[in-house]
Amino acid sequence: MSNPLIQVQNLCKTYSNDGVDTRALCGATFDIQKGEFISIMGPSGSGKSTLMQMLGFLDRPTEGKYFFEGRDTFTFDEDMLAKIRNKKIGFVFQSFNLLSRTTVFENVELPLLYDEKPDKSNTKKVMDALLAVGMEHRANYFSNQLSGGEKQRVAIARALVNDPEVIFADEPTGNLDSKSGLQVMRILQKLNDNGRTVILVTHETYTAEHAKRIIYVKDGKIVADDPVKNRRIAADGEELLK
Repeated sequence: MSNPLIQVQNLCKTYSNDGVDTRALCGATFDIQKGEFISIMGPSGSGKSTLMQMLGFLDRPTEGKYFFEGRDTFTFDEDMLAKIRNKKIGFVFQSFNLLSRTTVFENVELPLLYDEKPDKSNTKKVMDALLAVGMEHRANYFSNQLSGGEKQRVAIARALVNDPEVIFADEPTGNLDSKSGLQVMRILQKLNDNGRTVILVTHETYTAEHAKRIIYVKDGKIVADDPVKNRRIAADGEELLK
């Protein structure tokens, strides 16, 4: 087996406020291989979002070790972290985080504009990302003209546009109805089937079980790390046994 894409050892995060230390997460130890689909699951306040933020370089651990692509991330300076967030990682959030008075195309293009050497092929990259989520026909719409499900699909396209190593999805179905949520999960599942690494954060069992492995977090600790037993969701929403 190749080296893990992500490897963490006794990862901890402690927040300090007015001299009071609060340990949000500690003792996280696991590997994630390239191409896996992982759910990080737990109730509100369990530490799952804290873990996702550290894995996605949105926050730094206070203790432990974190290796990304075999490199010790504690040696990364802020410039390196910014480059990794832009090039290696795509983020999808519950609240979509789209610019409302901006077209779908411009929202998806945004990560490309941070490149030090802009690529003339930006248009193709954006349209390919929109095609991957079935939103190419909405390229010239403004994001405030879209439904919730369409907004989340655009957010996934934006996460894809730089061809990242891993996609982090934090409660991506939390603001959606069940039908739209299923469409979003099918897209993430298809991306994983095509080799993309996906890390999903959720408190919902049904959503978590779209993954192939679930890491359970409770009271700031990992309490289980189990495979999902042969469960996949069909195109019509019914369960399939592989």
